[in-house]
Amino acid sequence: MEELENIASQASSKTTSKLKKPQTRLIDTYAAQCEICFRWRVILKQDEYEEIRSKFNEEPFVCGRIPGVSCSDPTDIKDEANHTWTIDKPGLPKTPPGFSRSLVLRADCSKVDAYYITPTRYRLRTLNEVAAFLQENPEYKDIPLENFNFKVPKIMENTVPACGVKRVPDSGNGDKPTKKAKTYAI
Repeated sequence: MEELENIASQASSKTTSKLKKPQTRLIDTYAAQCEICFRWRVILKQDEYEEIRSKFNEEPFVCGRIPGVSCSDPTDIKDEANHTWTIDKPGLPKTPPGFSRSLVLRADCSKVDAYYITPTRYRLRTLNEVAAFLQENPEYKDIPLENFNFKVPKIMENTVPACGVKRVPDSGNGDKPTKKAKTYAI
């Protein structure tokens, strides 16, 4: 608990921001790859996906985990140029009850940002903000800080749409990004 108080005290006075509008580039489809047949299976609910991800190292995903699905069924997801793929890290903790974890792809497709949305609809951007929220809201004090993780999925660069642009340094002064370059596209 002392660790929680120390982290919370480091957070600034504006620890949370009330959600203003929904994000437009949210990660909206979750899938897992079967360890046996290597086919991709859509996981319909985010909490089911998080359960699979949190236990993946001890209990790898197999098609039979989904009722009525087997390795002989065709893959759920085909390689399509209109999808940007990200690969999540296995073993991340499942989001605590009442909170939701939101992953937002930046407009230039350079990075994914992770946020936690509280039951009171505040968006938390850092572990310090989470600690401050837990300290300020005693009804959530029993949730361990370790249940929040801001590690983000890796973007598979060959799936970034042609509209995704990354800034590259100008060859003139090296430190000021002024030119734009398209990222890889299928």
